[in-house]
Amino acid sequence: MKIGIVCYPTYGGSGVVATELGKALAGYGHEVHFISYAMPMRLDGFSGNVLFHEVEMANYPLFEFPLYTSALASKIVEVTKFEKLDLVHVHYAIPHAISAHLARDILKGKLCFITTLHGTDITLVGLEPSFLPLIKFTIENSDGVTAVSRFLREKTMTNYGIEKDIRVIPNFVDTEKYRRFPSGEVRARFAPEGEKIVVHISNFRLVKRVPDAIQAFARIRQKIPAKFLLVGDGPERSACEILTRELGLQDHVRFLGKQVELVPLLSASDLMIMPSQSESFGLSALEAMACGVPVVSSSVGGLPELQVHGETGFIAEIGDVDRMARYAIDLLANDTKRAVFSQACRKRAVEHFDVHTIVRQYEGYYEECLSGARAVS
Repeated sequence: MKIGIVCYPTYGGSGVVATELGKALAGYGHEVHFISYAMPMRLDGFSGNVLFHEVEMANYPLFEFPLYTSALASKIVEVTKFEKLDLVHVHYAIPHAISAHLARDILKGKLCFITTLHGTDITLVGLEPSFLPLIKFTIENSDGVTAVSRFLREKTMTNYGIEKDIRVIPNFVDTEKYRRFPSGEVRARFAPEGEKIVVHISNFRLVKRVPDAIQAFARIRQKIPAKFLLVGDGPERSACEILTRELGLQDHVRFLGKQVELVPLLSASDLMIMPSQSESFGLSALEAMACGVPVVSSSVGGLPELQVHGETGFIAEIGDVDRMARYAIDLLANDTKRAVFSQACRKRAVEHFDVHTIVRQYEGYYEECLSGARAVS
């Protein structure tokens, strides 16, 4: 198949999943065309059947804001016509599904497009009153719709009164790449006295509740010699750095900023803390699990679908910092128990969320949607 993939090119989960999906599809022999305003962050290396099409933005004095939605629609039309795409898979409802729908109208219906809902496009952005009718319309008029968790599917159907079928196809991880490797050098760098290493990975937005992770670590430090690695960047980072100093943890916490290569850091980690108040899936947790890192998380969204309480980690209520800290101390203080959890994490990632398993689901869904689109036309 010739497949167009529209995504944000940034570090966010939707862009990461879209890029990794495209690369995996190319590995199966499909021709993949990425369409975005910049090169996707994880689109590294060369592949003859992976191509990138940049959405050019023109600046006109008449318009106060860039017209990305219309520019994207024009680019989808162009690529579909001249590259003879079989379908376009858009990730994130706003504005990608809107642009795809406009492109299909321009092409007089000669375009099959599938929308994947990732989370904040539904749970946060999409609930703005001005967006509600637009999101509902584009979801119901997509040739196919997927969601990354059962939670997100139910949230979408409830919030928007959607009756259209939404297929749950979860996020995935390349378990050959994301696996535990020897990490002596990294551990020596961050925990030279043999301390345990706790990790948190996020975009430092309010919904990630990074201060809760720092407060939990402060309680962990009272019982366990440990270091805390915070990976990522975002609007809350400065406040988190201030909180770290106020708690006297500056010698035990490292802010590493955005990192492309996570496997060495995860391989060196003993535990992940994810205290989010909204998490439609939890891709960072899955990547940690694939590397054998147990996760202590909140009970929100798709996280209970991803991990198993008391087996791959522990789940606590949002904001229950004390309970999260107790769970973390329980695992960090018992190497044997943590090793059992580590094996369970790896096993669950491989058996349920491996890239090859999930990409085959997407391939089957593509064929199903193409058949439906042909029948209608």
